[in-house]
Amino acid sequence: MGNSFGKIFKLTTFGESHGPCIGGIIDGCPSNIKIDKSIIQHDLDRRKPGQSKIVTQRKEDDQVEILSGIFEGKTTGTPIGFMIKNKDQKSKDYDHLKDIYRPSHADFVYEKKYGNRDYRGGGRSSARETACRVVAGSIAKQILKNIKITAFVKSVGSVSLNGSYKDYNLKDAENNIVRCPDKSVAKKMEKLIIETRKRGDTIGGVVSCVITGTPVGLGEPVFDKLHAELGKAMLSINAVKGFEFGSGFNGTKMCGSEHNDQFDSMGKTVTNFSGGIQGGISNGMDIFFNVAFKPVATIMKSQKTINKDGDEKEMKGKGRHDPCVVPRAVPIVESMAALVILDNLLLNNKKEI
Repeated sequence: MGNSFGKIFKLTTFGESHGPCIGGIIDGCPSNIKIDKSIIQHDLDRRKPGQSKIVTQRKEDDQVEILSGIFEGKTTGTPIGFMIKNKDQKSKDYDHLKDIYRPSHADFVYEKKYGNRDYRGGGRSSARETACRVVAGSIAKQILKNIKITAFVKSVGSVSLNGSYKDYNLKDAENNIVRCPDKSVAKKMEKLIIETRKRGDTIGGVVSCVITGTPVGLGEPVFDKLHAELGKAMLSINAVKGFEFGSGFNGTKMCGSEHNDQFDSMGKTVTNFSGGIQGGISNGMDIFFNVAFKPVATIMKSQKTINKDGDEKEMKGKGRHDPCVVPRAVPIVESMAALVILDNLLLNNKKEI
């Protein structure tokens, strides 16, 4: 039913935006691995609503409760169950949506597919579900000790970083509320987000991610290529409309003589237009990719839509919503990348990481 992700390290999530809680079960986690709950909470805090003036002001503690699978700070090898309670629910903000469909939301297709839907904040289709992914991804990152996964905001609307990720100290991205490694560009992004919100509108952007320390050999040929798995993971995140890795679409403007990554005597490549993946298999170089996020669909402006009977209606968004989801998406992108990399490491060697 599309509620699980992964082959060996498998995450299954449950819950709705305005239900009692959200949560998940992680199966296939190796045993005897130290897990620091405070690190999981830190990653959740990076994603949670209400953390700054440029995100939704819904107030959720997002405190994770570990129900099973971790004992005395170590994984037991049994399923890890966890939950996050929903506290700041204002379901009445969505009463006006009961019989109409919001433009560019999942309302219409959910009702046509299932015959009913939870209209409170989108129910299961809400981005609140991604908090569960962050829990699992944070655990995966703690297992991937020698592999570093770092995401950051590359662009918001027309405001963008220039150059390569190597031109920046990516740690600086956590020093501002936009999560952009360039302070001056981050200020411009912040200003654009605030101006957009004042107009009752929303705006999108791009999150970039870099994975370093990946060994050679991850990924399977043909249908389970590593970049295909990363693409599936990223495209499963709410509001994502595009994925490109390595040279991406810019590679179409190059000749083969420019694009080919030639090897040195150490088996490394002089350039890395392949983005660390060749033939669907990691080659030991940095893996890097971009994830495109659309503008949030809920806007505070009047829009035309239809109701259940097909009658034309006019609606306007209410409640608390992100004017730009991109800054909060950074830990989600990192988490999904971690799930893919760990799952592929376990596929290579089921006993050891």
